[in-house]
Amino acid sequence: MTNDPSGFQAGQSGLVVRIPEAEPAVRTWRDRYDPAARAGVPAHVTVLFPFLHADLIDTATCAALGDLVGRHSPFDVRFETCGRFPGVLYLAPVPDIPFRRLTDAIVERWPETPPYGGKYEPVPHLTVAQIQDETILDTLATDLRPSLPITSRVSSVDLVTYDGREWGQRASFALR
Repeated sequence: MTNDPSGFQAGQSGLVVRIPEAEPAVRTWRDRYDPAARAGVPAHVTVLFPFLHADLIDTATCAALGDLVGRHSPFDVRFETCGRFPGVLYLAPVPDIPFRRLTDAIVERWPETPPYGGKYEPVPHLTVAQIQDETILDTLATDLRPSLPITSRVSSVDLVTYDGREWGQRASFALR
C-alpha cells in the first residue's frame, strides 16, 4: 500500500451515501477543509469505512452487498443542525437510525471491517470540515445555518475505492 499526504492508502474502500443536495451549501468548505473532498469524494454520509481492501472485492462480494443493502428501504433524511467532534464540523442527519442499521448489517456480515477500524463509535454525519481551529469551525457553522435544513432521499449505497490519487465509485447498490 502506498501512503499519501491525505492519509488515505491505495486500495482502501468504503461504503457511502451520497447527499448531492448538500453540495451547494458545503462544497466550498469541504474543498478547503476536508481531505476526502479534495480526493474526489462528494458530500456523503459514511456507512462503513474502511471496508475490504479493493483487491478482495469481487463479483461475489458485490452480489452480497447488493442483497444486503436491498433488504433496506429507501428513506428521507434532513440535515437541520451542525454537530462537532474534536476538530470536525459536520451536519447531523435526522433520522440517523437507517444509517446505523445499514452499518450494523454490513459489519455483521463482514465483522473483520469494524467502523473506523474499531477506533471510534460510528456516528452518522456529513463532514463539512476537519481543522483544529475552533474559531474557523464556529464561523463555518454560522455560515451554514441559513442553508439548513437540507433534505435528501436515500435510495442507494455506493462502494468507493481509493487508487492512490483519488476516490472513485466502483459500484452502487439500491435500497428497495
